Amino acid sequence: MDDSPVKIWGPLVLDQATHRLQPLLHDLVSTVLAPTTALSGTDGQIRTAGVQGLFHADARALSQVKLTVDGWEPEAVGHAAQAAGRTRFVSLVRRLGDPIADPTVRVDRTREVAPGRMAELIEIASTATRPVTATVTVDLSCDFAPIELVKSGGTASPATASLVPSADGEALEWRSGRIRVRVTGENATVEPHPEGHGPLGDGGSPTGGDGGSSRAVGGRLRWEISLAPGERVTLRWAAVIDDPDAVVTAPSKPLEWSVPEVTADDTRLVRLAARSLEDLRSLRLAETGEPGETFLGAGVPWFLTLFGRDSLWAARMLLPLGTDLAASTLRVLARRQGTRVDPATGEAPGKILHELRRHEHGGGGLRLPAAYYGTIDATPLWIGLLYDAWRWGMPAAQVEPLLPALEAALGWLGDHADPDGDGFLEYIDLTGHGLANQGWKDSGDAVRFHDGRQAEPPIALAEVQGYACAAAHQGAALLTAFGRTGAERWLDYAGTMADRFRAHFWVTHPASATDKGSGQSASAAGGESGHPASVVGVHGLAASVASREGGYPALALDRDKRPVDSLTSNIGHLLGTGLLSAGEEARVAELLGTPAMSGAFGLRTMAADDGAFSPLSYHCGSVWSHDTAIVIAGLARTGNHRLAADLAQGLLAAAEGFDYRLPELHAGDDRDTVGRPVAYPAACRPQAWSAAAAVTLLHAAVGLYPDVPGGKVLLRPLAGAPLGAVTVRGLRVAGADVTVSIDRSGRAEVTGLPPGLSVEVVDGPHVLG
Repeated sequence: MDDSPVKIWGPLVLDQATHRLQPLLHDLVSTVLAPTTALSGTDGQIRTAGVQGLFHADARALSQVKLTVDGWEPEAVGHAAQAAGRTRFVSLVRRLGDPIADPTVRVDRTREVAPGRMAELIEIASTATRPVTATVTVDLSCDFAPIELVKSGGTASPATASLVPSADGEALEWRSGRIRVRVTGENATVEPHPEGHGPLGDGGSPTGGDGGSSRAVGGRLRWEISLAPGERVTLRWAAVIDDPDAVVTAPSKPLEWSVPEVTADDTRLVRLAARSLEDLRSLRLAETGEPGETFLGAGVPWFLTLFGRDSLWAARMLLPLGTDLAASTLRVLARRQGTRVDPATGEAPGKILHELRRHEHGGGGLRLPAAYYGTIDATPLWIGLLYDAWRWGMPAAQVEPLLPALEAALGWLGDHADPDGDGFLEYIDLTGHGLANQGWKDSGDAVRFHDGRQAEPPIALAEVQGYACAAAHQGAALLTAFGRTGAERWLDYAGTMADRFRAHFWVTHPASATDKGSGQSASAAGGESGHPASVVGVHGLAASVASREGGYPALALDRDKRPVDSLTSNIGHLLGTGLLSAGEEARVAELLGTPAMSGAFGLRTMAADDGAFSPLSYHCGSVWSHDTAIVIAGLARTGNHRLAADLAQGLLAAAEGFDYRLPELHAGDDRDTVGRPVAYPAACRPQAWSAAAAVTLLHAAVGLYPDVPGGKVLLRPLAGAPLGAVTVRGLRVAGADVTVSIDRSGRAEVTGLPPGLSVEVVDGPHVLG
């Protein structure tokens, strides 16, 4: 029996030695303005439990922030996000005021988070017929726990608090190395809590302590209030964090993208866009040494830093709103592009970074260096972002300085991405403590055969071959346009990649509804076999299994070059990459449209009839918003509009169920199992590429595809306006504000395009203004 910890880089990590569980997130409220985050209960209280706390960069600054009124915790009745970094909590104090059924003392607690700071405004209002007096306290503690310790379910010892002078009299202060946390309260009495005499538990009983030890591990802010009938009192306090060694900071520049005005028959589109754009605003980051270069942090709380893949995809999804974020993200990653071969970090010449942290980190058997390059897809995705941004109008003066990085990235494709020379990009962790899987599905058990067996590395993922094929075409186009040499090599690379993929990845599968876990394996079909046109709406899992007889791309090739024959969402990423023929793209769309794949609130990561499927698996059956959006975009580009619209409806229904803040992922249950989406309990919210999915939905609906260097724009909205009438004002093409309107018949109108661009319309009439 193997007693080592299970190596899964993803939520719900179980350490078999200690049975320490990763804390859950689904019922917490996050208030974010990167790099600072507050995570609390729905009542606004931050308790010493799980992942609750005030975090800055990758450390917890406050581990407790608990409000009491006369020793009692107010009873929550509601909360709402009001803007990026601001949440309002409403609660009652029924033990005060008139002894009647209606509550007469109300507490409104507005939390504002800014980079390196959290402030609260506490308003207590009385409608009682008699005066109300009370003692209001805020109990605080700090543990400086690093995010990876919190994620693994660990705890840290409380830090020692000190009383220090401040402009308001006295302040509480905690220090750890060069990190300092200082708390002040306007007109408050500041009281330290000696060790062993802090507040009692988190129940409804009174709290307090009477001192005794000189070591203060926490502190309290206290106010004495008195309210006449109809009066209210406002209390204020704030925490400030000074962390000079953090590797990320707030950007110094204004917002890099436009904020479009959206009107739509389906108001869910409007509400999702508004909430998502506020969340994206809250996730803006920069490196500490380059505050003028913005990128999007991946997600709260585990991944609020630079992640190559996530930051690239999010910037790519936001291209309809401008190219400035793409340009800065490209520059940030180009500065950290690999220059040497280093097995310990995964670095190689031309390779794009996976993630950036303050120090070595890990958990669950992982130990990753501060700058880690363990990703197989970030490099081709970097090339793809540069190409797409150029087509959306990124100025040549911004493209040209990045051409050396482009050539280095292409060099990585040719010289380092295929160590065994079989023509496919593949990965293996050689350290024993890095990521076992290095695609976007990077949990340790993500790559599974149809019968549930786990594939052994080296692994060549299907979608990564598509990214590489597209990157070779895109790199060749950029090299040619800017007068650089080498385009022919990459055009040949792309052509041979498509032939190799067809021969080795395309598989047939037994047509049995009862073979789940049977151990039967796929076989390479080889060649293009006239795949049928797209047919969506096959009913039942038995029919879904039978539909595989026509062949489909495998998830991956394993170490023995066997096709990993599970049916997964990965194959949807191949659409529009140039790796598949039109018939093969139609076949992929057909399979993605089966109930086993699209019967949830979005696209499942794995088909429901595969052996490893679980609706609550991180990567083998759940639904990821960005994954569904990427596939929607591919379906829209390749003319599979009906399925694109069906998946969009599923994602909109999910958004409605999550208060229009799409999580990192949610459960892959059938839509009629519960009737609403079920949370994945450790999913990040907000998450950059999940929020950016809202822009992808809008883009697919209006179908504006510019090629500014080519002097043309393709207009291809979803046929028949399946999402109803939609108008988006404030799209950006080459810096110009553009409006696209789709009426209920599917008729498209575009205005505001820069001069010199011709419009080609597909699948319907259009009006050019």
